[in-house]
Amino acid sequence: MFELVLLVDEPALDALTDQLVDSLQALSAAVEDAHAQGPDEQALFGEPGLPVLRSGWQHSRVTALFADEAHAQAAAALLLARHGRMGLRVEALRAVADQDWVHLTQSQFDPVAITESFWIVPSWHAVPPAARRSIRLDPGLAFGTGTHPTTRMCLRWIARHADTLAPSWQRTLDYGCGSGVLAIAAALHGARGVDAVDIDAAAVDATRANAAANGVTLHCGAPDLAKGAYALVLANILATPLRVLAPLLSAHVAAGGHLVLSGILERQADELALAYASWLELSVADREDGWILMCAQRRA
Repeated sequence: MFELVLLVDEPALDALTDQLVDSLQALSAAVEDAHAQGPDEQALFGEPGLPVLRSGWQHSRVTALFADEAHAQAAAALLLARHGRMGLRVEALRAVADQDWVHLTQSQFDPVAITESFWIVPSWHAVPPAARRSIRLDPGLAFGTGTHPTTRMCLRWIARHADTLAPSWQRTLDYGCGSGVLAIAAALHGARGVDAVDIDAAAVDATRANAAANGVTLHCGAPDLAKGAYALVLANILATPLRVLAPLLSAHVAAGGHLVLSGILERQADELALAYASWLELSVADREDGWILMCAQRRA
């Protein structure tokens, strides 16, 4: 394979990346700030639920991957002819060494300690001796590998409260289940009647596969699978959908039951508390790396 690296100014960025993938047979195209890791690096992001203010950096580096050198050279020549006057430059055209991509990807994921005795362990790793309880998980199937602070906080909450609360978890709901890691963790800690739902069919498939790999029984499906009240409702999504879902999620919490929400930035705490105030009193239960976990209990 060959890699074509281009430097491009913002006005030509969208057209160039579209052409690379749509008509020039690029296998992939990645875009980053041309000044990344330097003093002139620019942040480029939008608030959850709001549009991104700009579609690209003022100066971007585009790295495109091609099956062979001929296709990479042809793409470079055509793009220079079309966009050279708009500031396009070729930074490099080079062969990419063959690698064991599976091994490379796996090497990025190590066992994750949720508590001293509860771990998330990729399937190719041995279970650490300290782990009295573990989830075997293949990352990449869907969101939720245990490495993100939002997922870790939810898993910690489950592990730390299971001894006292799990006997009451007769019905449990994981809303927006992703990989199923929260639903699986609840089941391993004693929850019964676990429903795991997601709008993404791939997430439902991933949850089923991961549940089977961990020997737990879940009911998985689209959100309309969730019916009635649950003693434990888990939702690790983002603040905007959590706000929109406030009436629905609150209605699913049984008398005496708990609601556990994550995917929330610290500065969004008041916004979420207000959204749920008509039904439940949310409070911050955990913090990590700028993210928070918010919980509520319905009066019995």
